[in-house]
Amino acid sequence: MYRVLLSIDADEDRAILAAEAVAALPGDVDVVVLNVFEKFTVSDGEARIDSSELYDEEAYPESVTTASQILESAGIDPEIRHEHGEPTETILEVAADIDADSIAVSGRKRSPAGKAIFGSVTQSLLLSSDRPVIVATSD
Repeated sequence: MYRVLLSIDADEDRAILAAEAVAALPGDVDVVVLNVFEKFTVSDGEARIDSSELYDEEAYPESVTTASQILESAGIDPEIRHEHGEPTETILEVAADIDADSIAVSGRKRSPAGKAIFGSVTQSLLLSSDRPVIVATSD
């Protein structure tokens, strides 16, 4: 069985695009849908908010549900994971943890001049991953 880590952010359109690309893969596919709640700290000098105070393991964006429904319609029963951390690091850690055969993401729309450059997480994954990265794009 071919194991895919499908990383989904909060964008519904990109989630649909990536889920459809994974659902179209041939053969038996096992999918883990991952959403990463990005780590951050905000401070105005007196008050400080850390992302760990806002992170809820059970609260993932609607885009994850949408992607899961697309996969289920294709006969794939996905596992859902919601993690807290730096997106690229977390995606690579989860891919290693589940021994994924590939990582699937969706690129963002870019202007004609910007199409040569992927988004920062996608670009980081392409440069850092030791496994294939599937990038679904609308163009």
